Amino acid sequence: MSPGEAWRRRARVALGAVGALAVGVLLWEGYKAVGDPDGTVVAGVRILPRADDSAMPHVVDILGRFADPELAGGDPIGLVVLSACLFTLRSVAVGFGLGAAVGLLLAVLMQRLRVVERGLLPYVVLSQTVPLIALAPVIAGWGGGLSLGPYPWQPWMSVATIASYLAFFPVAVGMLRGLQSPAPIAEELMHSYAAGWWRTLVKLRLPASMPYLFPALRLAGAAAVVGAVVGEISTGTRGGIGRLVIEYSREATSDPAKVYTAMIGAALLGLVVAAVVGVLEFLLSRQRKAYP
Repeated sequence: MSPGEAWRRRARVALGAVGALAVGVLLWEGYKAVGDPDGTVVAGVRILPRADDSAMPHVVDILGRFADPELAGGDPIGLVVLSACLFTLRSVAVGFGLGAAVGLLLAVLMQRLRVVERGLLPYVVLSQTVPLIALAPVIAGWGGGLSLGPYPWQPWMSVATIASYLAFFPVAVGMLRGLQSPAPIAEELMHSYAAGWWRTLVKLRLPASMPYLFPALRLAGAAAVVGAVVGEISTGTRGGIGRLVIEYSREATSDPAKVYTAMIGAALLGLVVAAVVGVLEFLLSRQRKAYP
């Protein structure tokens, strides 16, 4: 792909993202304009939400709340949301890194030993069926009695552990698929060169797994954000965006637009993590092209 085609592709992706955001805003405002204030009910079941201001504030009102002070004379809500996102980002980064490392190690181990794959992979899948709302207090309780040398266990470490619990799964499954993707003829060629398992892993399997790894990392990043937010809510960790969602939701009746500011902050945090993975993929792909 030539540089011009690459830039045109990125421009199309950017325009697609902006277009999708515009469509979402139009659908929101369109339904608010024509929807029933009490919601659309079919056979006694509400299938669409209420379209009044208490349930669906105008997008302009939501965005305007970012500039308003959180409390009288306090910081703007936008600054409070940003500070909370940065606090949560620490747990997300640690959880994402730990989960990705565990997922990579599990994938390599399962690819190396088929008996480990048959015995471990079902439990890897089964691990994602455990509800976080039940797991988070257990992790927080265990962490309360631990310490890292002279450093006592901090609440954000429990949140990072919960984030890593969700992040490791897509990396383990995606990387395993990537490590198993080389064609048999390519493996036979490495054997003909008398290449051992480690050299085959480095020279063949790892490069072949890159198209599988980065989509898995993007999913892991989003999962880490979800895990961190749920972990903060479940463990009562203060300072993060998850706790801010709970605090603002208490004002949903009197100030519904304020609730959406925290939700938008959490969504943007997930987009930032995905963007970081995308930048890493772009840099590595350029390096591979420069040094074939």
